[in-house]
Amino acid sequence: MNKKLLTAALLGGLAVAQAASAQEFDDRWYLTGSAGFNFQDSGRGTEDVPFLGLGLGKFVSPNWSIDGELNYQNPGLNSNRHLNWSQYGVSLDFRRFLIQEGREYNPYFLFGVGYQRAEEEFDAFPNPDSPGRREDGNLAAKVGVGLQTTFDQRVAVRAEVAYRADFDDRSVNAPSEDWFGDILASIGLVIPLGPPPAAPVAPPPAAPSCADLDDDGDGVNNCDDKCPDTQAGTVVGPDGCPVPVSIDLKGVNFDFDKATLRPDALATLGEATEILRRYPQLKVEVAGHTDLCGAEDYNQKLSERRAKTVYDYLTSNGIDAGRLAGPVGYGESRPLEPTPQTLPGCKNETNRRTELNVQN
Repeated sequence: MNKKLLTAALLGGLAVAQAASAQEFDDRWYLTGSAGFNFQDSGRGTEDVPFLGLGLGKFVSPNWSIDGELNYQNPGLNSNRHLNWSQYGVSLDFRRFLIQEGREYNPYFLFGVGYQRAEEEFDAFPNPDSPGRREDGNLAAKVGVGLQTTFDQRVAVRAEVAYRADFDDRSVNAPSEDWFGDILASIGLVIPLGPPPAAPVAPPPAAPSCADLDDDGDGVNNCDDKCPDTQAGTVVGPDGCPVPVSIDLKGVNFDFDKATLRPDALATLGEATEILRRYPQLKVEVAGHTDLCGAEDYNQKLSERRAKTVYDYLTSNGIDAGRLAGPVGYGESRPLEPTPQTLPGCKNETNRRTELNVQN
């Protein structure tokens, strides 16, 4: 066997394979044409010879291809080159590719089964019809390895070495042999038929549904929003329409000359806190007030302390300080029941209060 020639065929195939461009999986039908060298089994008594191949195939998945291939070779007999010995056949070949993203060529394994036919002349002297002629066909099987470039717009390149078992047990030149093993080294082209497949077109993005839209920014999606033009910052209900929000702190009163919360005030402040949590867009002013007894300057400071007490309660219970204006003290300037200091009852509990005044 000519090992130098085999090595040259493999290296040449690698060089050509690396030069081809890459492309994604292509399932078009393709034609194959190959030329190589057939290293004949020495037991057959024939010469090593070039061979030709022609085929049709396609990829059936990104990693598997199936080819139907014809082959022809015409070696001579070592003992008598005047006698003809030729061989041709057909095979069904399966190739399993080892694909790697971004690589310009990919290795593969080959498995094939087929039919080989031999036409053999032999010396039949003294028979007047000499030389004799034998024509027989038989099963053949093939295994191998190779490299193939990925398809570009026109052609891919294939380099391959295979071992073919030819189960010919009627050879006249080698009557003691039941089968022969030939080595095939080849370079070939893979020519796709038809235009390349179009790249998949991504579907246009789906139009957002009303459930994904909130045009007026009130926190209620367009599907549920019955008032789609609500002004920003307006407190709305589940239907997107403005709702009146009343935060009543009438139960938050203080003892005379005190700024500490009474036990009965805690339940009222708890309800106010829940309202503020339910409407996260709501902003309020925390305001403190006093009755009309005492000096005006003193009452102003007392009202500020009362407002600060409620402010601290709200922030300590999870209400963002950014939603609270103040605390602001109004002293005795905004009495609910304006009783003069000089009259009995100036110590009016209703005036000793805090308020949450809605700002939006």
